[in-house]
Amino acid sequence: MLWAVFSVAPILFGIDKFTQWMTNWDGYLAPWINDIVPGTAHQAMMAVGVVEIAAGLLVALMPRVGGYVVAAWLAGIIVNLVSQNEYWDIALRDLGLMVAAIAL
Repeated sequence: MLWAVFSVAPILFGIDKFTQWMTNWDGYLAPWINDIVPGTAHQAMMAVGVVEIAAGLLVALMPRVGGYVVAAWLAGIIVNLVSQNEYWDIALRDLGLMVAAIAL
């Protein structure tokens, strides 16, 4: 089950970075990260989407490696969320997902 979820979810969330059907992802990007990446927050989130799609494909094809890549990616997301001193609920959820990715 972990293999399926960590293959499909990053791909779907990555695609949604382009459509913003589920949410406005740009609002989750910490201002300090937005200041150091080139372009707009939306462009940065589209780049994030590409990485998420690649991570999902990596889990699908090489779960032993992909699980650690997704865990590292989730750690980065946690840092981004906590550094804004908000979204603590989402950061806690992502911590649980990170542990599950490591278990994969």
